[in-house]
Amino acid sequence: MREKKISTDKQKVDIPKNLILNISIILLIFINTVLAYTTFKAASQKFGNSGDDLLIDSLKARIQVEVLNGCGVTGVADDLTNYLRANHVDVVNLGNYRSFEIETSIIISRNEKIKNAEKVAALVGLDENSIIQQINSDYLLDVTFILGKDYGNLIPLKKR
Repeated sequence: MREKKISTDKQKVDIPKNLILNISIILLIFINTVLAYTTFKAASQKFGNSGDDLLIDSLKARIQVEVLNGCGVTGVADDLTNYLRANHVDVVNLGNYRSFEIETSIIISRNEKIKNAEKVAALVGLDENSIIQQINSDYLLDVTFILGKDYGNLIPLKKR
């Protein structure tokens, strides 16, 4: 029997072709991975991928607050408004509550982001028991702050 000799010239040609193809495939996989990652990252930033991300975004954004005087003492709502604005809270409305007989200050969360109300409460020194949630899509704000007769206990009004 005669053994057929395999040409080494053919093997030399196949190795560089295979190497170039393998490198090309690896390069294309890398490019596709980078494109998929950047697309996913852009989509998650635009739409948010969890409620926690929305919470973080909402805390970075200014909280929109309405301050209403429910105690009847002139100037305390103005002082509270100035304090909130100095602490990056957007006071969009300032006025009187329908009654001046409010004993304790109340914070009303007007949307599902109750963390905004908790942040305002912590900022002025109220505990979470002073927060109630009344979701109302007619209100275009996050929090209503009704200033009560206990205003002297609030951080921005203690020196008053």
